[in-house]
Formats: sequence, C-alpha cells, structure tokens
Amino acid sequence: MSNRPPAILVLEDGRTFRGDAYGALGETYGEAVFTTGMTGYQETLTDPSYHRQVVVMTAPHIGNTGVNDEDPESRQIWVAGYVVRDPSRVASNWRSQRTLDEELTAQGIVGISGVDTRAVTRHLRERGAMRCGVFSGELAEQDPKTLVEKVAASPAMAGADLVGDVTTEQGYVVEPIGEHKFTVAAYDLGIKSMTPHRMAERGARVHVLSASATLEDVLALEPDGFFLSNGPGDPETTEESMVPIVRAVLDRRIPVFGICFGNQILGRALGFGTYKLKYGHRGINQPVQDRATGKVEVTAHNHGFAVDAPLDKVSDTEYGRVEVSHVCLNDDVVEGLKALDVPAFSVQYHPEAAAGPHDAAYLFDRFADLMATAKNDEKGEG
Repeated sequence: MSNRPPAILVLEDGRTFRGDAYGALGETYGEAVFTTGMTGYQETLTDPSYHRQVVVMTAPHIGNTGVNDEDPESRQIWVAGYVVRDPSRVASNWRSQRTLDEELTAQGIVGISGVDTRAVTRHLRERGAMRCGVFSGELAEQDPKTLVEKVAASPAMAGADLVGDVTTEQGYVVEPIGEHKFTVAAYDLGIKSMTPHRMAERGARVHVLSASATLEDVLALEPDGFFLSNGPGDPETTEESMVPIVRAVLDRRIPVFGICFGNQILGRALGFGTYKLKYGHRGINQPVQDRATGKVEVTAHNHGFAVDAPLDKVSDTEYGRVEVSHVCLNDDVVEGLKALDVPAFSVQYHPEAAAGPHDAAYLFDRFADLMATAKNDEKGEG
C-alpha cells in the first residue's frame, strides 16, 4: 500500500481515475494530453509548448534517472499537471541531482501516480483531448460531481493565447560557435534552449526576441534569417500580432524557418487555415515522410493544432507556389510547408532533438543553406 496522500484525475466528460499524489499537493487544471516518448521526461516537462496541459505519460516507469540542472529546455517546468503510472522509487544516474518527485514538489506541479495510464490514453484517443483536473490530498475527497463542475468551468485550449505567458521578458543573444556566418532574428514563442544552440553550431548569431518585439526591432538587426519557434496555444490568436510581421518579412524575401507553432503561423501568413486535432501528436517517435526524398524520419512532436493545406497539389498563394513538404504517416497530417517562390519553409515537429532523435537535424543545415544563398544573391545584385 502507498503511504502517499490520495489523488484523483477528473476528465471533463465525467471519467475519473484515482491514484496517489505525486509532486505538490493541491489542485490543477489544463488540457489532458498524452505523450508517447519512452525517455526524455525532463525535456518534456520544461517544454513551454506544454503550458496549461496536463501530460499523461504512456511509458509506465517514470523518474528512474532523476533530474539534473543540464537538461531543462527552459527556465521552469511548464506542464500544468503530471500523470504517471509507476514512479521510480529510486533515482539512479550519474548525472542525477535530485528525484523527479522532489523537482515537481519544489516547482509546485500537482501530479498523480498509480493511474492506469493506458486506460487514460485509450479514452483520450477515443474521445479526444479534453479539459481535466488533478486534485490531491484533502481536495481529492470532494464529491466527483463537484470536481467535474470545476473542470468544466476551467478555460479551454481552443482560442487560448498563451505565448505572452512563456516568452522571454528581455531579448538575449546566443553567440555563434566558431566563425560568425549569419545573423538570425528568432521569435521566442516558447522556444527551447537547444534550438538557438543548433543554429549557433552552424555559425549563426541568434538574437532571441520577446514575442512583443516589433517588425522594426527585427529589421534593425539586419537579419540574414528569421526564425519562428515552437509554443503553446491556438495559432489563430496570432492573426493580428505575429502573422502581419511574418508577411512583412516574406515581402522582404528574408529567409524564414518555422517549427511547430511557427509552422502554423507561417501557414496562416501564407493564407492557409489551422485547426485543432482530435488528440494531437506528442512524443519522440512519430513517423514523418519527407516528400521530396521519400525518406521516413522518426521525429519529436508536441502539437494539438495543424495547418489545413492540400496534400495532393501545389497551392497558389499571395507569395507564389507552396507545397506540403512533410506528412505524418500515422494520419496524413501536414507536417511541413515549403514555399517555392520565396525563401521560406517550416515543419510541424521539433528538429532540435531535445529530447528526441536526430533524424531532422538536416533542417538547420537547410536553413543555413537558404541564408547563404540569399546572401550570395544579394552580393550578386550589388
């Protein structure tokens, strides 16, 4: 028998799962989603794209390698709550500095353990991602009907504008590793720390900008490239903020690279719509095909929205021809866009491999090549 206080996971549709408290005691609300990664839980927890989501881990055994101060992808844990089946009783790794339970408690993250996460995942696959709440300690003893009412009163993810919660307050610079070849203006919409590092490895000085930065702030840097990061929330909320900036950058033919949330924003700037997926893609083992080469990549995903673009043809847009460059082999969701007449492309997944496979690392090379070509063209015109 566990000596932990009781806890309960309450889904919006009335389904409940009882277990034991894990992490901080209290109550929390968010969108219930599941992630299929077998490892990399520390990177998952600190990914700002998970802001206001209660994450269910499909891997049954979590926490065995503990927590360290080297692997976080941002300044804090962003998940709203955490659901695991079998938390490790011992953290055993030469890099471990404390247990996952201790870290969750220290950062005030309310979780639940001892839950049949396979049953939760099957339920979300059938019914779709939905609002939920985790209640632990004395709060778990409340009438479940009362708890369902509380969950139903919490905010939904559709229409949520969350970028302002996760973006940096002050811009900062990541210096190039080795020779300085490019200057990149990167919008922090929920950026992970490994992403600018990947660009720095390719000679880029990366100016990471707050989401409140203006077009003038971007142009003042005289950037060779423009980067749109991952992030949380509904991309439709950027229609009056980020989308006009991206369109202005496209007008100036500055090379653009977007990932995840950035892919959705670029898609909207090009004239496509976006929509909410039933339960989304989350994990580090998602199969995506590069349609240009036919190569299948194992990729890291964290998205609940997608771009609505046709798979069977090249689209004519205000910025010329645009094609779907990558597609998810599980469900044919658009996983990448490539503009054929302006220097811009994007993918719906995370190529920085933190955590995750390295199959998509070439995308940073592609961005570097795009910037190099643009610089050479500009010299030729001069």
